[in-house]
Amino acid sequence: MTGGYRHSVSLDVEKCKGCTACLKRCPTEAIRIRDGRAVINADLCIDCGECIRVCPYKAKRATFDLLDDIPKEKKLRIALPPPSFYGQFDKIDDVDYILDGLLRCGFDEVFEIARAAEIVSDYTRNYLRNPDVRRPVINSACPTIIRLIRMRFPYLCQHVMPMLPPIEIASRMAKEEAKRKHPELSDDEICTVFISPCPAKASYVKNGLWGLQSSVDYTVSMSEVYFRLLPQLKQIETPACASQTGMIGISWASTGGESSALMNDRYLAADGIENVIRVLDEIETGHFPDLEFVELNACNGGCVGGAATVENPYIARVRLQTIRRYLPVSHNRIEGCPNDYVPESYLFSGPLTYRPVGQLDEDMAQAIEKMQAIDQLTEQLPAIDCGFCGAPTCRAFAEDAVRGERTVDECIVRMRERMNEFLKMQEERSS
Repeated sequence: MTGGYRHSVSLDVEKCKGCTACLKRCPTEAIRIRDGRAVINADLCIDCGECIRVCPYKAKRATFDLLDDIPKEKKLRIALPPPSFYGQFDKIDDVDYILDGLLRCGFDEVFEIARAAEIVSDYTRNYLRNPDVRRPVINSACPTIIRLIRMRFPYLCQHVMPMLPPIEIASRMAKEEAKRKHPELSDDEICTVFISPCPAKASYVKNGLWGLQSSVDYTVSMSEVYFRLLPQLKQIETPACASQTGMIGISWASTGGESSALMNDRYLAADGIENVIRVLDEIETGHFPDLEFVELNACNGGCVGGAATVENPYIARVRLQTIRRYLPVSHNRIEGCPNDYVPESYLFSGPLTYRPVGQLDEDMAQAIEKMQAIDQLTEQLPAIDCGFCGAPTCRAFAEDAVRGERTVDECIVRMRERMNEFLKMQEERSS
């Protein structure tokens, strides 16, 4: 998890007031308050964006590429809009308006990620026909979920479906189509630009996933493209573009969309990082033996709830329902292959591996001793998880103390108790 991993969630120290809002919401306890400012542990951060949502001072932010910074040498710029993008716009019941607007914003071509999502849905159905796969199968579309499983749920690594996410498939398909249409262009002159709803997918593009480097070239914030697109939409009377996606592809934008496309009722769909963690705990303890598929999204509502979106996720979901109403079930299907066939080009090369972080000690005996010390110290703490010590919980503070990063005396409650005892003792002496 270390070794140059580039995060997309960053901290503006000048804006941070040390209010502890992010401290309480971080699902992996990656944040501490030091000297009145938040500090993010890069090893524990999963780029979920929860700290961005709750920070009242806008001190947490997602880092994306900027449209204006894309080199001019890139002669063919292909926009990759996700289906969640369509739900950001009011009074739009035809995706063609949005696709046409993207061309007016400076993109040369548009390739809908929903097209790739429909193909991935087909191959996922094939993958589930294999009796040898570990069930329940967990989806692999959300990078935050993958990073969380790798660092916290080692026994579930084999449950994760090794299918490339639609963003990756879409980028590859877009470049292949571009090369066929523009043989005069070199690979370096063609680029794909993903319009991202969240920082996690930006981190995926920067770092790759599962040992694979992404073919996506740039990731821009959905909010940046949204505000550029708004004035363009007002000028479109009859859109020139023609969307090539159906209900299945659009449904991937919100929770349950990926699962419902599998035509299998034995699935569970959960969203919101806290709910996801509870579901993963349940799966690890064997509470869902009859499930075939588990769809997990870190953001509330699915990708429509990403930290880089503009619209309320529930409103966006309603808008997507309106758009889906007049679409065919699917525009993109796989034909002419066995029912259990999944091409290797759609799969990660190897199994997902456990990458533990935050180990107490490389020596097992020393690690056990430190764990016992944490347990003992935790019992001595007030168990109110006030956060005044700069840690999210009393147990996290105990761990920091055992690591030598804090001292026990920094617990304000214990300090107050000792002060009261001292004053009482002084009073008794004086009397």
